[in-house]
Amino acid sequence: MRNKVYNSFDEAVADVPNGSTIMVPGFAGPGTPRNLIAALLRQGATGLTAISNHPGAGPFDHRVDLGALIEAGRVRKVVCSFTAAPHPSQATHFEKLYNSGQAEGELVPQGTLAERIRAAGAGIGAFYTPTGVGTELAEGKEHRVIDGKEYILEYPLHADYALIRAYRSDTFGNLQYRLSQRNFNPIMAMAARVTLVEVEQQIIALGAMDPDHVHTPGICVDRVVHIPPDGIHEEAIYRD
Repeated sequence: MRNKVYNSFDEAVADVPNGSTIMVPGFAGPGTPRNLIAALLRQGATGLTAISNHPGAGPFDHRVDLGALIEAGRVRKVVCSFTAAPHPSQATHFEKLYNSGQAEGELVPQGTLAERIRAAGAGIGAFYTPTGVGTELAEGKEHRVIDGKEYILEYPLHADYALIRAYRSDTFGNLQYRLSQRNFNPIMAMAARVTLVEVEQQIIALGAMDPDHVHTPGICVDRVVHIPPDGIHEEAIYRD
């Protein structure tokens, strides 16, 4: 089995072209691939479509997240569950660009977003859900009554690249997550054509990981990079 370890984050994102669709896990803390995002900022790809739970924490959180790409003008569209901050004084970079017509947004309920991503990884062509029926989100979508209840048809969300953060990996890309890394990371790893992973703790030899600890199999992973000591780490509360 081939070794999927890359020497640097810059090397891992070097071939991401303009106009790519990327998936970025959107929960704060140890699930955010901050080093890959920073490398993509340096790389310069633009015209991106981003699929994420939310479009970044906003100007009051100076840590690198999807909002950094949006603020830099690299993202033309965001597909997410939250387009606005909980308070007007905390408006995100995306919210400002969206309101001024400089960026597109597609609002997707969180459960539907997760299922659309999972469907892409599982090879499901489409699915029916009651979420959104009777709202603006259902406009233009196919409706169907099943067992007396109305549903709308939703389609999978695929990506060219998924930017993932994991706790541990082996050289083939079998991944172990911890804490909020197990929210969107596992399904996004399956839904992209190329999956890039930044690894917190260590990259171990193939066969050294307990099979019970493998949360994403290496068949879904293409490139892994260990976060170096001078990389972007999370607060001590998230680490051993």
